[in-house]
Amino acid sequence: MAFTFFFRDMNTFQLIERHALPEMVHRRYIDIWDAGCATGEEPYTLAMILRERMGEFIYRNVRIFASDRNREFGDIVSRASYPEALVRRIPEEYKARYFVQEQDPGTYRLTDAIRGAVRFQEHNLTSLSPIRGDFVLIVCKNVLLHLSPEERVEVIRMFHACLVPGGYMAFENTQKLPAELRGWFEPVEADGPLFRKTDPPGGKYVHRNNYNSTEE
Repeated sequence: MAFTFFFRDMNTFQLIERHALPEMVHRRYIDIWDAGCATGEEPYTLAMILRERMGEFIYRNVRIFASDRNREFGDIVSRASYPEALVRRIPEEYKARYFVQEQDPGTYRLTDAIRGAVRFQEHNLTSLSPIRGDFVLIVCKNVLLHLSPEERVEVIRMFHACLVPGGYMAFENTQKLPAELRGWFEPVEADGPLFRKTDPPGGKYVHRNNYNSTEE
């Protein structure tokens, strides 16, 4: 069951703004993975915030790879069309800039500037095969809580492997870093849901699965 809405959990987005954004703007490719994107509100919220904070020129380097195991969500994410009830809570300045009303009077669609930054891909996290590599940020909410403790550890190890050095990982507020992975990430703020990648104890970890390069 998908549970998400636009601008949900602003605390996490604010942490991303404070800590990850200043490093993102210096990169040629700003690749982000939203793992478990459901119907797309989360990656599209992130896209809107980044465009506002980065400006149009740097924002052109942003590529958000949204994934979910439910293939039906792919059609919704690609259309980026949402009923008025879901758009109503969006701040007016964002709604005015990034949504247009469709012919159906009760439906709003995101502009091409936002839709173009988000690419949907069907993917099951428990396959432990990352969709690609060299991400500067991975966002994963409402998924890890549904996995077994063992699966959770392996999925986070996979995230670690496909992040750039010093890359960031954002969880749900209630999700904690497993004890087995202490030393693999460091929290950017005490008790916050945003973590920065560090070298694991004993040296670099290499994931057993390969992925495609982002250098396209």
